[in-house]
Order: sequence, then C-alpha cells, then structure tokens
Amino acid sequence: MPIPDPTPRLQLRNISKRYPGCLANDAIDLSIAPGEIHALLGENGAGKSTLMKIIYGVTHADSGEVIWQGQRIAMRNPAQARELGIGMVFQHFSLFETLSVAQNIALAMGAAAGTPKQLEPKIREVSQRYGMALEPERLVHSLSIGERQRVEIIRCLMQDIRLLILDEPTSVLTPQEADELFVTLRRLAVEGCSILFISHKLGEVRALCHSATVLRGGRVAGHCVPAECSDQQLARLMVGEAAELITDYPKVIGGEAFLNVSGLSWHNPDPFGCSLKDLNLEVRSGEIVGIAGVAGNGQDELLALLSGEERLNRNEAQTISFAGQAVAHLRPDARRKLGLAFVPAERLGHGAVPELSLADNALLSAFQQGLVSNGLIQRRKVEALAEEIIRRFGVKTPDTQTPARSLSGGNLQKFILGREILQQPKLLVAAHPTWGVDVGAAATIHRALIALRDAGAAILVISEDLDELFQICDRLGALCSGRLSPLKASVDTRLSDVGGWMAGQFDAPQSPAPATF
Repeated sequence: MPIPDPTPRLQLRNISKRYPGCLANDAIDLSIAPGEIHALLGENGAGKSTLMKIIYGVTHADSGEVIWQGQRIAMRNPAQARELGIGMVFQHFSLFETLSVAQNIALAMGAAAGTPKQLEPKIREVSQRYGMALEPERLVHSLSIGERQRVEIIRCLMQDIRLLILDEPTSVLTPQEADELFVTLRRLAVEGCSILFISHKLGEVRALCHSATVLRGGRVAGHCVPAECSDQQLARLMVGEAAELITDYPKVIGGEAFLNVSGLSWHNPDPFGCSLKDLNLEVRSGEIVGIAGVAGNGQDELLALLSGEERLNRNEAQTISFAGQAVAHLRPDARRKLGLAFVPAERLGHGAVPELSLADNALLSAFQQGLVSNGLIQRRKVEALAEEIIRRFGVKTPDTQTPARSLSGGNLQKFILGREILQQPKLLVAAHPTWGVDVGAAATIHRALIALRDAGAAILVISEDLDELFQICDRLGALCSGRLSPLKASVDTRLSDVGGWMAGQFDAPQSPAPATF
C-alpha cells in the first residue's frame, strides 16, 4: 500500500482581501490534504465565497500566500486554476444561456478537449455515471435551475480534477440527488481528489465532511470535525448564538381561499420544457402551502403563469383567480395591484438587477407602494424602504447604494424577500426562499414568512428542500411531469409520501380537500 503524501494539496497563509467598506478576508489560514473533504462554514457575508474566488483565480488577494502541492503560486485566472486541476461550481451559475450544454462545457475545457459534438458522448456517459442525466444538445436557457447546477458539476467532473470546490452544490437537488452526489464525492476523495465543500445544510456537512474551518466576520473562528458535532453546535460556531435557529412552527388551517387554480393546462412551446396538465391548487388566506418536486417538473412554468410572465387568453382567464377575480390574462403589474408579491428562483437577473443599487432594486417591484408620484420617483421614500428592508431583515451591506451584485447570495435573498414582504401582500409566491442562505438567515426568513401568514396572507412556497417544507408549511403537495399531487396537511404527511409524489405516485389531480388536524 503506498504511503500517503503528507504534503497538503492546498495551503493558504495569511490571506487578506479588502473591498470598499468591507474586509472580506482577514489573515486567513487554510490547509487541505489529498483525499480530504473539507467544509468551509460561516454565515452569509463571512468571506467564504471571496476566499473560493481567490483560490480559483477569479479575484486576487491583497496579501498572503497560495501554496499548491508544496509550491507557492500566483493564481492569475480561472484558466490557470483549471490547468492545475482546480475546478469550481459557483453558487451563481456561470453559463451562457444561448449556448447548449455541450458548447458551455467545451468552452470551459478548451479546444484540445474536442468540439462540442465530439464531447457529447462523454457528457452523457459522465452525467449518467454520476446520476445527473443531461442532454448535451439542450440550450441552457431551457434548463431548470437544478439542471443548470448539474451542468456546472459535470463540467468540473470531466476535467482531471485534483481539487473540487463546491459552493452550495445541493441547494437545488432533491435528497435523493444529493445522496447520489455524495456517493460521487466520496469516490473522488478515495481516488485522491481534495474537495472544498460550502453548504449551509448542516446535516450534509456532518454526514460528508472529514473536517471543517469556520469563518466569522472574515476571520477564522475555529475548526472542528463535523461528525462529532450536532447541528446546534455547528450553528453556534457559525453565528455565535444558536438559540431559536432551528424551530418547529405551529401548523394552522387557513381561512377563505385567495389563490385558486382550476383545471390549469398549458402547453410549453419549448420542446425541452415541461407542460402543465390539469392543475388544481388552492391557497387560503392565513396558510402556507408547499410544493415539492425534482427540478424541471413544471415548477418554472407554474411560477411564470402565477406571476404573469406567461399569460393565457381571456377565454382561459378563470383558470387562475385571486379572491374570485380571474387573472390569468393579466400582466404582472396588474396582478401586483391585486395583492401579489413574487420571489423568483433566480436572484441575480430575475429577482434583482446586478448593476443597480439596493435602493433602485427596491423600487423595481415596490413602485406601486407610493414611491412614484405624478411620474416622479420619491427618492426619500425609496431610500426609507431600502433602509427598512436592510434593518428588518439583517441584510449585511455598507448602505442602500451598494450594487446588488456585491451582496452575498444569502444577503441578497433576504433583501429580495424583505422587499416583497414589506409590501404587505395578500398572496406571496416564493421559489426556493432559503436557497443557499445560512442557518441564521434561514431562520430570519422563516420567521418572516410565518409572521406574514399569521397576518392573514396566503403563501405558496415552491422548494426542493423537504426539511424546509415540513418545517414551515401547513399543507404539502408535489409536482411531477407537470402534474400536481393532491395537497395534504403536513402533520398528516410522511417524508416517504412526498418522495412518492415527486416520482409521480399519486392519483389523478383533484381539488384539494380541507385540511384536518
């Protein structure tokens, strides 16, 4: 048996990085051995993503050393990182939407790897081997968020990987898909690949990772062996105080139906998309309804039809109604006037404009809340709203003029969700509300959703995080191949029931019966 190489695969020494108004990394040391799965933990804004970008050559440290397999290097760019055997899956995808899966992977691998057509068989083989099936010829814009995440992972696995950096890789995976990914990661580790794993799902960290480094406020706050810690202990290391971070919320029975979807069928013109088939859905005032499902089974299509981004003709308008008023033919702004608020699945580009300030992003969806008068923007009111969102939801940012792109994923998510909640909607439709956020931010978001529910709003949450759905939802269902299961009270529903619904094991869709407790 060969003697393990004692030289660390990667060492960081005294790494510091400053941005205007923010010391993102402050004298950080980190060491990862060959074959080690190492977790990097910390709340949103702790400096994790900045550190990963330094390793991958996206940005450069102001001071400190990067040592790769015993040799000090100056990481110039991601191309150099890939040549060294470093691959990274970003939390926000770095894909060209107008190109195919194969074209995106070919661009990352370089001309020497072959043409997109030549790569297609290998893409199919690798994706099937690792349980993340992909069609190489599909255009990226036609993929769901979960499928785009698969492209990022497969793109890395097709390279000669020595260090794989994963930033929230399971955020949009089902538990089964996450388990399959973990099988792959453990096999890669046994083969000697080092893995740097960022996740806010503490159960995953405890099950997968050999060791962990915890960041707080841009500095190393401690080290631990995750398997020897509880979720509460890990949360305490990350945010300093774990009280009320993991909570079971009381379940309720809603009042009058506000959102009613009746016999909704919609043919998706995209040949790779999902069509909806006879959906029946009711969300009552004062309740949270959760919809589970594997990515690509109609979630995006349902969200587009509810938000008004896709509209039906007047003859079909009654298939979607708010408080009895047909809305399926209405534009998004008209639906907002009737009480809709919407949190999309994609933060940057859909939930927020990256280049605009937080104040301007607040204006984008809240302009009907007295922020515009006689065609003129009321700047003081816009600033006041942005400041209120930042204060109420604990958004970490220098000020309201900070561009949205500069926020960490979790802080941007808190801002977007806060922007919608503070409009006091009658109906909130939220997709993946805590995708990629830390336990503290998730607790803040969950408490805000429960408070909105208790104030009488109807809330629909579409998520692939089953733990989250069981934690906050009063009734549950699942989408599979564009069909919706019956809805059941969450207290009467088992995890195996939802898993079966996600696989299509349910009766023909029907109007939901009143929940019983």
